[in-house]
Amino acid sequence: MTTAKENHTGEALTLAGLQSLIETMYSSKDEARGVDGTFMWLMEEVGELAAALRDGDPEELAAEFADVLAWLATIANVANIDLQQAVLQKYGNGCPGCDQMVCNCDLQIKP
Repeated sequence: MTTAKENHTGEALTLAGLQSLIETMYSSKDEARGVDGTFMWLMEEVGELAAALRDGDPEELAAEFADVLAWLATIANVANIDLQQAVLQKYGNGCPGCDQMVCNCDLQIKP
């Protein structure tokens, strides 16, 4: 049996691994649905996450976080975006607002 930190191969799951897993399971459906249709599913899952944050138990909350992340990976696949590369490029050297590894931006600023 795999742990929460491992996938079916026993390895830790990376963003690249998540995208590959989602692509393997759903790519033909996702490509047919396109970016617009996939985005609508992502938004539905964000709504379900919002409800779970308000009223859900830890198990439901974890499932909704997983769904949102999976649909984000799906839309990235359809849009041909490498999430791991994108995250590293934007956040790998620190906060994009203040360029510090520990953000010291004013609380009113987005980062």
